[in-house]
Amino acid sequence: MSITESALAQMTRAELREVLQRGHAVDLAELNGHEFHGVSLGLGRVIERLSWKTFIKTFLFRGDALTGWNVRIDQRDPYAYEMMQKRGAPLVFGHYEVRPLGEFRPPLAMNAGVVIDYSRGARSGVPRNAGVTGRLRDPIVSVNDGDSTLLLGWTYVDAGKRLGTPSFFSLKRGAPIRHLP
Repeated sequence: MSITESALAQMTRAELREVLQRGHAVDLAELNGHEFHGVSLGLGRVIERLSWKTFIKTFLFRGDALTGWNVRIDQRDPYAYEMMQKRGAPLVFGHYEVRPLGEFRPPLAMNAGVVIDYSRGARSGVPRNAGVTGRLRDPIVSVNDGDSTLLLGWTYVDAGKRLGTPSFFSLKRGAPIRHLP
């Protein structure tokens, strides 16, 4: 039985952790050139109001590296996925590179997946992520075997010691990338 985006939204943190741990391999070709609509999961409403409920992550091969960036979304209608603008361009931040899971030791045992590595943002030709952003890692998995159009991710901080956070998120494949920074 397939897991849906709405089913993920109803899960507890413990249930999300189980889905992440038994998740499936991610087909990088299915990510390439697309925006993925993200929804924060497992955070309280107060934290969501201080940050955001929805966002966009992009994935694009540049040479042999799968890279990407986050795009801020207007939270007045968070499920419309309207990009916030600054000086006529979408507000992008948090550039990253997608790396094999085997290069990392997330503080949660996982069977499969890849890791969004924010320390590698500079490789894609943008400034290195400063401060804590450069220490963030997001392991992601395909929720359903053989289908990389719905992903589940989780954030941890790699500061010498790997520190888990309560932040899970779903990513659902959307349109082709609309804006290159």
